[in-house]
Amino acid sequence: MRSHYAKMDELVSRIIKINPHCEIMILSVIIPVYNVEATLDRCVESVLAQNVDDMEIILVDDSSPDDCPRLCDEWAKKDPRIIVIHKHNGGLSDARNAALDIVNGQYITFVDSDDWLTDNALVPLMEMIDDCDLLEYSIEGRLQLQDRIYEDIEDYWIKERAYTHTYACNKIYRKELFDGIRFPKGKVFEDAYTFPSLLRKCKKIRTSSHGYYHYTRNPQGITANADGKALRQLLEANINNGMPVDDYYYMHMVNIQIDVWEHNGPNILLPKRNIRLNGLTGNMRIKAFCLNTFGIRFLCRMSKLLHIFKTPTRI
Repeated sequence: MRSHYAKMDELVSRIIKINPHCEIMILSVIIPVYNVEATLDRCVESVLAQNVDDMEIILVDDSSPDDCPRLCDEWAKKDPRIIVIHKHNGGLSDARNAALDIVNGQYITFVDSDDWLTDNALVPLMEMIDDCDLLEYSIEGRLQLQDRIYEDIEDYWIKERAYTHTYACNKIYRKELFDGIRFPKGKVFEDAYTFPSLLRKCKKIRTSSHGYYHYTRNPQGITANADGKALRQLLEANINNGMPVDDYYYMHMVNIQIDVWEHNGPNILLPKRNIRLNGLTGNMRIKAFCLNTFGIRFLCRMSKLLHIFKTPTRI
């Protein structure tokens, strides 16, 4: 078996061949690859169709058991902007981190290999990001953002309810944000842990109605099959992230707590908070009234018995 160092030397040689002077380029696109042979070509084609010449595309084969390793190598032969990393399986966080260790772009974006981008989505976005640290753009049919600028990161977190869309994808990051920050290995909702840390390093954030990232819901995917342990990790990430909490954010965490109770039994992690009912409507108002009056344990029990308060934990 070839040594780890021999493989890394080969990777470095390929990078130098593509970018002989190790010049800084404008954008690095990171695509983790695992068991997606049916969708990988669509994903890569959509990125190559962005008309961004000054970019690199890093395909990270996380020891995929299907035909993805060959497909990745074929793509690297077709376009000199594509770099392939073949690595031992370590999960999504580990795959992203492997790419972050070698990026040359001034900016970084992530695309999941079962998703794709609208044609020419990135060019207008790159024109907007020059004066900010992070730009978030809309997800087709899933998240519609408005054109806004935030210089108060807490404003962005609360007013945009960014805690409901902490996805690593649909964002463009200034490379320096990742200095000293990596995705945590072994966590299912790894972006919920990482995104608040990145935000605290930002001075200006833009949101854009343009772009359009196309998300594919995978019923066999990690998030769709999150178990009680994963949901507990998600709740802990939200409780301990150090970000400001208003009533809406707290009720978002209540939804996760209800899911944790349903999967793991009577284990309350969420600190107590009294919710103001003014401004709340519908099911959220009823839920908040029960929470204030009877407590979180009652709410969890009633939800498990009747499913009357069941709400998806993430959009």
